[in-house]
Amino acid sequence: MTIAPLETIAIHPAGPIRHAVIWLHGLGADGHDFEPIVPELGLTERFGIRFLFPHAPYQPITVNGGYLMRAWYDIAEMEIGSRPDLAGIGRSVQAVTALLEDEVARGLASSRIVLAGFSQGGLIALEAGARFRLPLAGIIALSTYLADPPGFPPARGGMPVFMGHGRFDDLVPHELGRQSRDELIARGYRVTWKDYAIPHSVCAEEIGDIAAWLAVLLEADDSS
Repeated sequence: MTIAPLETIAIHPAGPIRHAVIWLHGLGADGHDFEPIVPELGLTERFGIRFLFPHAPYQPITVNGGYLMRAWYDIAEMEIGSRPDLAGIGRSVQAVTALLEDEVARGLASSRIVLAGFSQGGLIALEAGARFRLPLAGIIALSTYLADPPGFPPARGGMPVFMGHGRFDDLVPHELGRQSRDELIARGYRVTWKDYAIPHSVCAEEIGDIAAWLAVLLEADDSS
C-alpha cells in the first residue's frame, strides 16, 4: 500500500541546521498543537534545530462513534491498551519513517534526529524510532504506552528515551505508562522517566525537563 506523504509544519533556525526534532501530536489535534513548545524549550538557535510538526491524516475513530478526526490509528475501546489497531499503527510508522528518510536525504545524520510525540503521537514515535533502519539521537514519549509490548524491538546501542506522564491521567493510565517504561528498560533502552501532578496534558515543569534532557543529548552529539 502506498502511504501518502504527511503534510508538515517546519520551523527553521536562523543559522545552519545541525539537528532535527520531529514532533507528533495526539488524537484530534494537528501539527500546530506543539508549535508553541519551540520558544519554550529555548534550544532552536543554540543547537541549530529544525522542528517538524506533521499532521496526522483524518480517519474515523470507533470510540467516538466513527467521527472523523486527525489520528495516527483507530481506538476501538475506551480501555486504551486493549485491541490495538496494529495495522493503523503500521501505516503511521511508515509515514513517519518517510519523514526520517527525508531528513537523512537532506544531509542530517540519523544520530542528530530526535523523534517526539504526545499520546498517540508518542506511541508512533516509539514504534517508528525503534524500528528505523538507522540509530536516532533519542525519542521523547509523553503520556503514552506500548501497543504491543511482546513485539517491540530491543534497543540498538541503548537508545535514550525520555518518558513523561501525568499521575492523574484519565485517558492513558499512569500505571500503563509505568508498565511501558519497564518494558523499554527490559529491552535495553536508556529511559529517563518523569511523572507530574497533571491529567492527560503537558505542564511547564515537564517542558523544562524535556529541554534539559535534550540539551544534554544534543551537546553530547555536538562534541562527538
